[in-house]
Amino acid sequence: MHIHHLALRVSDLEKSIRFYETLTQLKVAERFVSDPGEVAYLHNAAGETMIELIAMPGGQNFEGKGLFLCFGTDALDAAHARAVEAGMNPSDIRQPEPTARYFYVYDPDGLSVQLREY
Repeated sequence: MHIHHLALRVSDLEKSIRFYETLTQLKVAERFVSDPGEVAYLHNAAGETMIELIAMPGGQNFEGKGLFLCFGTDALDAAHARAVEAGMNPSDIRQPEPTARYFYVYDPDGLSVQLREY
């Protein structure tokens, strides 16, 4: 068993797509209207990492505390540079142990997102 995808309720689909495409380099694989809202699936080139962004007017979105989403990368410095350039206000890169480096940034709805290099 494995996690197939993670679904996130978002307030602005366009902002969220730009955020995740810029930060994680996931790409929109599928996008469709689900009346009264809209859904976009983003995934990596291999199709193995997928998130579903759901914009549903009047629906409840994530409200922010006690959760973070972690993406693994082998290009942490480049991801941090993209986040800085895009004005995402990322944390500094931290290295609490020799084999782990990471930084945090908040998505447009306040979800804490960690990019981590192992």
